Amino acid sequence: MSTEFIMPKLGLTMEEGTILEWLVEDGAEITAGMPVLRIETDKVESDVESPASGRFHRLGIQGEAYPCGALIGYLLSDGEEILISKSPTGATPAVTASPTSSALPTSAPVSGGQRQGRQFASPNARRVAEELGIDIRTVIGTGPDGRVVSEDVEQAHKNPQALRVVAVSATATVATVATDAPISSSNGNVLATAAARQLADLLGIDLSQVPYDLQDGRITKDGVATYVRSRLSVPSPSTAPAPSAVQQSALAPARQTPTSVKKISGIRGTIAKRMHSSLQEMAQLTLHMDADFDAIVKDRDERKGAGGTASLPGFTDYVIAATARALKLHPIVNSQVTAEGIALLPEVHVSMAVALDEGLIVPVIKNTTSLDLSSLASETKRLSGAARDGKLSLSELEGGTFSVSTLGMFGVDGFTPVINPPNAAILGVGRLRDDVVVNAKGKVSTVKRMTLSLTWDHRVFDGAPAAEFCQSIVDLLADPSALNK
Repeated sequence: MSTEFIMPKLGLTMEEGTILEWLVEDGAEITAGMPVLRIETDKVESDVESPASGRFHRLGIQGEAYPCGALIGYLLSDGEEILISKSPTGATPAVTASPTSSALPTSAPVSGGQRQGRQFASPNARRVAEELGIDIRTVIGTGPDGRVVSEDVEQAHKNPQALRVVAVSATATVATVATDAPISSSNGNVLATAAARQLADLLGIDLSQVPYDLQDGRITKDGVATYVRSRLSVPSPSTAPAPSAVQQSALAPARQTPTSVKKISGIRGTIAKRMHSSLQEMAQLTLHMDADFDAIVKDRDERKGAGGTASLPGFTDYVIAATARALKLHPIVNSQVTAEGIALLPEVHVSMAVALDEGLIVPVIKNTTSLDLSSLASETKRLSGAARDGKLSLSELEGGTFSVSTLGMFGVDGFTPVINPPNAAILGVGRLRDDVVVNAKGKVSTVKRMTLSLTWDHRVFDGAPAAEFCQSIVDLLADPSALNK
């Protein structure tokens, strides 16, 4: 009996995965636990293992994104083949497994790749069809949602009988194309590329209103951009909402010819979506407070002289340690907003932002208050290295209750960090600097200082509790011995 192979859900926040590479050939015999494909989520790349043994039949297309739970392949038993049979509703064909002949059925009245007269096919399938002289509209698709892939075209070339039983009217196809209506899959969802969905989500666009691409057969990112530009240039009906400032600024035509264009995808696309959502959904305010670091500098110098640099904490490590202990003193900050209300979280897991070429990634220091400074320094070094090498696991990226982000190494004093949902606050760390101070007797001296920038969600707590929390961090930094308790 066949086993469905679906896009796995590797973490609580994972919504979809992109197939980066198939690790086994179509039709290969595989065993349970064998790596089958490599996928990319919004956080990490990961190999996916087979849940069972059998002959593997691929459905998912390399480079395409699929929601968690989507069917991307089959594991077949001996004697089983993949056939196309008509679905119970009669609307579109469905992929099924059958132990009968591998020849395509002669009773199928409509192509698996037909979507309201348009053929949904991969670019490679179109190229192969052109080379073999086959009308791609007559080919039954076995890919996701009936998409025609190159193997379907080659099968149609070997079995011409299949072409005659699925032929459709060319005039009907043209008539459907002329409507410019979006194409829908068998479950009623509009067919669109992952990039188009990301841009539509970012700009608040209803994909059902966007025309599909005539060549690709789906809604593309360029199609979304063109649709919004048309709304900006044509007065909207009174019933339609006016384009937002975000839409106008994001999709305004470039005033110059760009030297290059970077797609908002992968980690950068995730950051854009989450940060935009964060600012829309929260009432974020930021305060700045200076912390004296003379005692920290002295403690660090003593550690350096006594034990070398193997587990020497950095200045940000001291801030993380102080922050974790302050979160225990101020439980309201270690919280998140849920459907039931403000949830106070019993455990402290501080996330730290690590800058990569493609964007920020935020690994989590689990049970931060249980670590002394040396252990904390070792853990932050390990997580930073794993982040830069692309070796972080999903468990190391989930569960953070508060975030710390630093720009001090770039000479920044203070800034406005954006909260990482579902956290209620985030702390920004500035550079270590020398400030001139004058005491009560008029004596001039210098002191090592650092500016801390706290952004908090005003829905959760107000300015006074925010200031008290930040002051607790400052007080803890003035006594480094307290950070080892």
